[in-house]
Amino acid sequence: MSDSIERLYQAVIAARDLDPATSRTARLFQRGPAKMAKKLAEEAVEVVIDAISGKPDAVVRESADLLYNLTVLWASAGVKPEDVWREMERRERLLGIAEKLPKSPVKVPKGLPKTAPVPVVRRRIVALENRLRKRQP
Repeated sequence: MSDSIERLYQAVIAARDLDPATSRTARLFQRGPAKMAKKLAEEAVEVVIDAISGKPDAVVRESADLLYNLTVLWASAGVKPEDVWREMERRERLLGIAEKLPKSPVKVPKGLPKTAPVPVVRRRIVALENRLRKRQP
């Protein structure tokens, strides 16, 4: 897979200076990181919706779109796939492949046991679930 992402990254780099009228990639670069981030977020939501809806073929297609848009954003930010792979290897050494490093210690409000779910995360999950329900037919 990393070879596929590397080839995609190289294609994105090669296309960024093409004519925006004929190249979707060049058009994204012309519009800037905010547009790239918006496209990435849209694709992520589509993957989530298709996964929840039980549509594995659509998840595959939307995941490919997600990876494309992530690669475009990486290129815009000066991040290479190898930078990401190095970080993944570092995390694997520290925590195991399936773990995500904590961003910072979680502060639990007074009165809640330390094992209680973080309220902010719970609100975000509920908001996402509500948005997904509204979009389903």
